[in-house]
Amino acid sequence: MNGNGPLDFTSALYLGLRHPGRALDGWDALTLGKPAALQEVPGAPEVAAALARLQGCAAATLLPSTLHLFWDLFGMLGQERFAVLVDAAAYPVARWGAERAAGLGLPLQSFRSGDLAELGRLALAWHRAGRRPLILADGYSAGADGPPPLAAYAALAQRYDGLLLLDDTQALGLLGRHGGGSLRRHGIEALPVLAGASLAKAFGVPVAVLAGSADWIRRFEHASDTRLHASPPSRAVVVAARRALRLNAVCGDALRRTLAQRVAQFRAALRAAGLPCRGGAFPVQWLALRPDADLVQAHAALRHAGVLAVPQCRAGQGRLTFLLRADHAPADIARAVRIVTRELRGLT
Repeated sequence: MNGNGPLDFTSALYLGLRHPGRALDGWDALTLGKPAALQEVPGAPEVAAALARLQGCAAATLLPSTLHLFWDLFGMLGQERFAVLVDAAAYPVARWGAERAAGLGLPLQSFRSGDLAELGRLALAWHRAGRRPLILADGYSAGADGPPPLAAYAALAQRYDGLLLLDDTQALGLLGRHGGGSLRRHGIEALPVLAGASLAKAFGVPVAVLAGSADWIRRFEHASDTRLHASPPSRAVVVAARRALRLNAVCGDALRRTLAQRVAQFRAALRAAGLPCRGGAFPVQWLALRPDADLVQAHAALRHAGVLAVPQCRAGQGRLTFLLRADHAPADIARAVRIVTRELRGLT
């Protein structure tokens, strides 16, 4: 991204993977005109199997989006004697699925993110009431300084014959061995865990995958409403996912190392300028503004100066968030920090 044009820090294509049509294998038609329950899209089972191996799971299946995935999954789980325990930091799309389960009659409670004592009390109470804990959490919440204690979550689920359900969209492709996500990173592949994720971040492909044990995936495909009533992922998306996995095998580790270097450079340069940012080692970094600072004006000033960031307001606090990518050059990071330092000094 060298040059004097705007520096874009609003895209979550963390590894810089893009899939132009000229780089993809061809296809006879975008869709078969029939649901996946009748016939799988050519190549989809192979891509799903590769994603299962990457995450250390026995099986996986593709869905058009995480909205389809969590809607379907909670519809199935809503027929069982679970109590849904939601990490307060969980992403809205997965929470919408949990709300469907609540509409079907499952109890739903939220707990403070990372609070193992609170989660343990809730899980034990529902176990005594004859319900299994269904713990919903993100593998990684963008902007957090670190992941939740997923190994402890999974151990609690196992202790009470429950299930840990992850939205692993942020982690898949970035964290864990070869980008295998949270299951690999935390070593919980063999525990009672299901992981749903979009490939639209690190892998740059708008398709979702649900991975877990062969039994869970078999049950899901049998019960899935969207596999019967909605269009499956397009042939083009399946081809792009296959390309993304091929690139990940060839250069994914190198891209993840480059990305880590860019994040470290960004953080160190801002810290040296007296503007320490939050976000840990993850490529989503943010600066909190003073309570009296005008978020809209600060965002506009950055944009006018040539840096595109994401304006956010969390709990009444304005912040500017920067999404870093492996295709940001060192010169891009240095230029961005110079602009941020000049435009935001005195506002943070």
